[in-house]
Amino acid sequence: MAEQHDGTADPVDHPKIDVTTPHSARIWNYWMGGKDNYPVDREAGDAYIKAFPGIVTLAMESRRFLIRAVGHLAGEAGVHQFLDIGTGLPTMQNTHEVAQRLAPASRIVYVDNDPLVLAHARALLVNTTPEGVTTYVDGDLHEPDQIIAGARNVLNFSRPIVVMFMGILGHLADFDEARAVVARVVDAVPSGSYLLLWDSTNTSEGFDEAQQGYDDTGAVPYILRSPDQVARFFEGLELLEPGVVSISQWRPDAGGAAAVDGYGAVARKP
Repeated sequence: MAEQHDGTADPVDHPKIDVTTPHSARIWNYWMGGKDNYPVDREAGDAYIKAFPGIVTLAMESRRFLIRAVGHLAGEAGVHQFLDIGTGLPTMQNTHEVAQRLAPASRIVYVDNDPLVLAHARALLVNTTPEGVTTYVDGDLHEPDQIIAGARNVLNFSRPIVVMFMGILGHLADFDEARAVVARVVDAVPSGSYLLLWDSTNTSEGFDEAQQGYDDTGAVPYILRSPDQVARFFEGLELLEPGVVSISQWRPDAGGAAAVDGYGAVARKP
């Protein structure tokens, strides 16, 4: 078993996992201080940081946004079902941990189709509380009906559900397809449900250049969209204050934080 540069062991190899090409979920895990990554991911992640140092701050702020938004929805808003699509690798303060800490009976369905993510989900995404339910669905972002069908086995679609797309829609190169996927899932949940969504934005020249360099490595490309495009995912929904903003500035903790190149919001389905 190979050793990581910090002295800890690399994750166990899996026959379906390509460890020769950088992978976005593993790089994101590396930026957030996780251990589920390989040398090729760390090399690509370091190159990205060199071109755009702000990416590490964006990664950390994305998790802080999740914590604040899920905390509000599970607490004050009283919604106790979460459909987290494209969850990525478990790190710190995952959706079920935040929700079940506030509402112990919360039910969380994680969705991903990456073999490494699913392997870790089986091991790590366990209930925080005895009353809660935490599970995963092997689902493809391109197949929203498949995702909905899997989620119906766990979630009650007659009661409000929080639909989450957290920094993953850039994997859908066609903007119209991305909007259609979001709309299809939101259409399936009842009135009183919420859409919680953010994505990386083309609001920094350095970010654009770094992303192009990453795409050129042969990894799956990621599309940076404009804040206006992010806002269009919420059409027909009731935005919670402060609307579509840089995720670091969505109801920030005391003192706030500087804007980052990721925009998002929380909106209620009327």
